[in-house]
Amino acid sequence: MTGILLIVQIVLVVMITIAVLLQKSSSIGLGAYSGSNESVFGAKGPGSFLAKVTFFLGFVFVVNTIALGYFYAQQKNASVVDSMVETTEVAAPTINIVNDTNTTK
Repeated sequence: MTGILLIVQIVLVVMITIAVLLQKSSSIGLGAYSGSNESVFGAKGPGSFLAKVTFFLGFVFVVNTIALGYFYAQQKNASVVDSMVETTEVAAPTINIVNDTNTTK
């Protein structure tokens, strides 16, 4: 489960980075390369759309981070001994000791 959440976390980081870089800033940033067709995003342009996407991605990122922390804490509390088999069907080997009384010193 933590592996899937970790992959989702990495994808979210990349998506948030792209969403932030595409937003319009005082020096326009990478938003200048998105094209001039603003009708797809509505009358206000991509500014409010990208702000909403960034907020949503940030919220999902925080929730995913909390879930990762919870699952990693659960793994930390688990012990290897908890997963060991309690009973085995293997018998211990026996050693037969023979008293040799015929030997001379």
